Amino acid sequence: MNHTNDHKNQHSEHSEHIHHAHHEEQLKNENHDHHGHDHEGNGHEHHHHGNFKELFLKSLPLGIVILLLSPMMGITLPLQFTFPYSDILVAVLSTILLAYGGRPFYQGAVDEFRKKEPGMMALISLGISVSYFYSVYAVIAHYITGQHVMEFFFEFASLLLIMLLGHWIEMRAVGEAGDAQRSLAELLPKDAHVVLEDDSIETRPVSDLKVGDVVRVQAGENIPADGIIEKGNSRVNEALLTGESKPTEKKVGDEAIGGSTNGEGILFVKVKETGDKSFISQVQTLIGQAQDQPSRAENVAHRVAGLLFYIAVVVAFIAFIIWLAIVDLQTAVLFTVTTLVIACPHALGLAIPLVIARSTSLGASRGLLVKDREALELAVKSDIMILDKTGTLTTGEFKVLNVDVLSDDYSKEEIIGLMAGIEGGSSHPIAQSITSFAQQEEIKPAEFDSIEVVSGSGVEGESNGRKYQLVSQKAYGQDLDIEIPKGATVSVLTENARAIGTVSLGDELKQTSKRLIDVLKSKGIQPLMATGDNEKAAQGVAEELGIEYKANQSPQDKYDLVESMKNQNKTVIMVGDGVNDAPSLSLADVGVAVGAGTQVALDSADIVLTQSDPGDIISFIELAEKTTRKMKQNLVWGAGYNFIAIPIAAGILTPIGISLTPAVGAVLMSLSTVIVAVNAMFLKLDRADD
Repeated sequence: MNHTNDHKNQHSEHSEHIHHAHHEEQLKNENHDHHGHDHEGNGHEHHHHGNFKELFLKSLPLGIVILLLSPMMGITLPLQFTFPYSDILVAVLSTILLAYGGRPFYQGAVDEFRKKEPGMMALISLGISVSYFYSVYAVIAHYITGQHVMEFFFEFASLLLIMLLGHWIEMRAVGEAGDAQRSLAELLPKDAHVVLEDDSIETRPVSDLKVGDVVRVQAGENIPADGIIEKGNSRVNEALLTGESKPTEKKVGDEAIGGSTNGEGILFVKVKETGDKSFISQVQTLIGQAQDQPSRAENVAHRVAGLLFYIAVVVAFIAFIIWLAIVDLQTAVLFTVTTLVIACPHALGLAIPLVIARSTSLGASRGLLVKDREALELAVKSDIMILDKTGTLTTGEFKVLNVDVLSDDYSKEEIIGLMAGIEGGSSHPIAQSITSFAQQEEIKPAEFDSIEVVSGSGVEGESNGRKYQLVSQKAYGQDLDIEIPKGATVSVLTENARAIGTVSLGDELKQTSKRLIDVLKSKGIQPLMATGDNEKAAQGVAEELGIEYKANQSPQDKYDLVESMKNQNKTVIMVGDGVNDAPSLSLADVGVAVGAGTQVALDSADIVLTQSDPGDIISFIELAEKTTRKMKQNLVWGAGYNFIAIPIAAGILTPIGISLTPAVGAVLMSLSTVIVAVNAMFLKLDRADD
C-alpha cells in the first residue's frame, strides 16, 4: 500500500525504539508506577520513585509505634503512653522511618527543584524535615537542659504515613500500564517458514530473517515480515494495522505487511524489510517518540502545593525575624516550626487521590478504565476529538444495508434466497454477510446445482435450469436505478445476464455514534474522523455523522495530524482501536482506546472503554467533568485550611489575643482531612441510560 511506503521513507532513519523499550523495561523492573507516557510535566514526579504500597505497609508498624509513644502537639491522647527514655526510642524509630519512607519524597523534591518548580514533594519534604529535625533537637535539649521542649514526632509520622497512603491509593486507582511496544512486537510470529533453494522448508526465528528470504505463510497465520508476494493469492486482513475494514485481495507482486493475517490461501512472501525498517518497528518508533513528549496537564494540586511551599517558607521566615526581635530565640524558633508543621498538607495530600480512587471505581463499574489521572483534567479542556472509523464509530463488520428488487418476476425474499444460495459455503466476507442476513430474516437459501467462482468479479451457478451470477457492480458494468447508501459496496444478482436484484453492504455505524457527535458539538469539542479506510467509505460515514474526515491515513499520517493540532495549542483527544492508532493515542493529550481493539492500542491509551461503545465516550467526558470539579472542591478544603492556618500559626493575630495553639491546629488539620474524604465519596455518575 502506498501509504506504507511513504511511512517507511519518512521514518526509516529512526531506530531508537529498542533503546526506548529497554528504558521501559528498566522502569518496570524498578516497580515504578509509570504509564506508557513518559510525562515530564508537573504532578508525575511522585510516580517515579518507588513502590508506594510496599513503602506504606513496611513503614506502618514503625509509624504506629511512634504515634503511640508521642503526644500530638503536646497533647497526650487516649491509648498513648510513655516510659523512661521512650522519647529516645521514638527518635531512633523516626530516623529509620525518615530514611526509608521519606526517600521518595526527597527524590521527588530534588526533581522539582531541578526544574525550579517546587510543589507537593517539596512541601512534604519541608514538613517532615522540620518536624523531624526540630523534634530530635527537642529530645537532645531535654536531656541537656532538663527542660521540656515540645516535639513533633507525632506530626512527622502521621504526615509521612498519610502521604505514602495517598500516593498508594492513587497508584492503585490508576493501575499499571502495559507495554505498548511489547504488545506490538507480539503481532509478529516468533518463527517463520523459510523456503530454501531445494524448495524444502526451514523454520527460523523471525529475528534471523534476512532481506531476500522467501517465507511461506499458511492460511490463518500472521505474516512474519514486510515483503512482496512471489506466489499465491489470498485475502489478507490488515484492519488492525492500517484500519482498512475489508480484507485486502493480495496477488503476486503486491506488498504484504508484517503482522497482518493471511486469509484462506497460501502465500509465499519475499522479505523486503526487517528490523528497524519494518512497518511494525516504525510504529514502535512513533510510539516511543510520542511517549517522550511532555504532558500538558496543569495539575492544579501541584501548583497549589508549590504556592503553599513559598507561602510557608516566607511566612515562617518573617515570623522568625519578628519574634526574635520582640521576644527571644526560643519563641521565634517555636513559632517558625509550628508554622512549617501546620503547613504540612495532610488533607491536600489526600484531596486528589481520594477523588481519583472514587472516580476510577465509578468508571470501572461503567466499563471506563482510567489509566492516567491527568487525562481527566485534560479532557475537560479539550478542543478537538480525533476518531478512528473502523471499530470505533462503525462495527468494523460487513452488514447488509439494503436489498433492491429489479424484476417483477421475483419477490424480495426470493432474491435474498438466491443470493444466500449462490454464496453458500464461501468464506468471503461479503458471502458470509449475505448468508448471515438470510438466516436473520429466516429465509431459506435457494438450492443450486453447481456454483463456480468467476475470477475477480463474483460467483455464478445454476438453479432450476436458470443461470445466475452475483457479481460486483464494476463487473456488471451498467448503471442501475437504485439508491446506494454512502460508502456501500454493491453486488448485482443477474439471471441470464439480466439484473434482477442488488445487495448493498457496508460497515455499519454503531448505534451511539450519532449521539456522541451531537454531545461533542454541544460541548464545543470539534469531532474529526481519521481513518485508514478508503475515501469512499470514509466519506459515507462522515456525511452520515455530519463531521469532517481524513481518509487513507497511515500511522504516520495520524501521528502528524495529532502533532499538528497540538502545535496549534489545541488539546487533543484521540479515540481508536488498532495498531495504526497506537502512536497517535500515545501522542494525544488524552488517548482513548475502545476495548475490542488491539492490546497495542489499549497499552498506548490513557482511558480504555471495555464495552467498545461510542456512548461510553460521553460517560467519560461526564466523569472527567465531575472528577475535575470534585478535585477543585477538595483542593479548596485541603489548601484553604493551610492558607488560613499558616499566618495565624505564625502569630499574626497574637497582638489582639488570638493565637492558633498546636492543639487547635491539629484539630483543624484532622477536620479538613475528614471533609476532603467525605466530599470525595459524594462523586456520582449519572445512569448510562439517562
